Amino acid sequence: MGGGLAGLTAAIHLTQGGHAVTVIEKSPYPRHKVCGEYISNETLPYLKTLGVDPMKDGAIPIDTFNFTHINGKNFRSSLPLGGYGISRFKMDALLFEKARDLGCTFVFDRVVEVRFEQGLFYVETANDKTFKAGLVIGAHGKRSNLDVSLSRKFAARKSPWLAIKAHYTCDVQENEVALHNFKGGYCGISKVEDDAVNVCYLATYESFKNYRDITAYQDQVLCENPYLRDFFATAKMTFKKPLTIGQVSFDNKELVKDHILMCGDSATLIHPLCGNGMAMAIMGARLLSKTIIKHYNLGTLNREKLEADYQKAWKKEFYGRLRAGRMLQSVFQNETLSGLTVNVAKTFPALIPKVISLTHGKP
Repeated sequence: MGGGLAGLTAAIHLTQGGHAVTVIEKSPYPRHKVCGEYISNETLPYLKTLGVDPMKDGAIPIDTFNFTHINGKNFRSSLPLGGYGISRFKMDALLFEKARDLGCTFVFDRVVEVRFEQGLFYVETANDKTFKAGLVIGAHGKRSNLDVSLSRKFAARKSPWLAIKAHYTCDVQENEVALHNFKGGYCGISKVEDDAVNVCYLATYESFKNYRDITAYQDQVLCENPYLRDFFATAKMTFKKPLTIGQVSFDNKELVKDHILMCGDSATLIHPLCGNGMAMAIMGARLLSKTIIKHYNLGTLNREKLEADYQKAWKKEFYGRLRAGRMLQSVFQNETLSGLTVNVAKTFPALIPKVISLTHGKP
């Protein structure tokens, strides 16, 4: 359920492992999505085993991190692993084409209900179709009506965050991903394919609610940061209008709900300032797919053991990253602490790559 990074990656991996896979996704490809569009190099060896190589399709190599504070101070650091910039428009399409060519079935529809009865799932869609399956993966993104119908705890709580994204043309450092602090949030800027510049920022509803529209908010809040002021003064947006998504939740989520195995943003969402959400979606799908294939290869599926093994492996792989992400979020949300961080980074530059590595895995 869901054909984003996690859903498509799992579909490819499981199909290559000999399983019949149906992907139910509400929107056809290609399409733009709200996303930071930076992926850590930890994903590259794995993606190549799936037959996907973003670097051959225009991805931009990135090896430098630049952080700027609202007061105009900044620091630069090398990225321990490095990464690459690629739009979701391009990346999702690459994965979709690979999955389709391997024989995955795609249904462009919206899931409205999932029932588990006597060892089988019954998945119903908005177009009155019902699919029967032995295993269901929930890869339906950050938040959806499906989470409400499944009574997931995080879906009952309001989130203070919204995210906004658009592409621009502007002269920026090609090998750099920049994170610009402002009151109420932070903005990521980096190059993607075809000379486009991705701008994606996370803001609190509290900071946004007093402004009539996105342009006014950018002009009066984001542009207090001199780096963002200079950027928006010369950049030209190539989208008709920015994309937005509300109720972005960083709460803990169940990894398994009613026997549905959650993956990608449906499993959890790392704070975007860590720049590793796309990589976690891909590598989380790898972990889940390997666990599924291992259990199916035993001959008889022990669902309880599969679910327990997946949760144990997932927590071992990602819990430390999430903990580090929450710590960094609390620092960068605080104007005083984020200012001190700039000073510490300039004094002890070797610390920054070590901190960054806490939120990333290894190839």
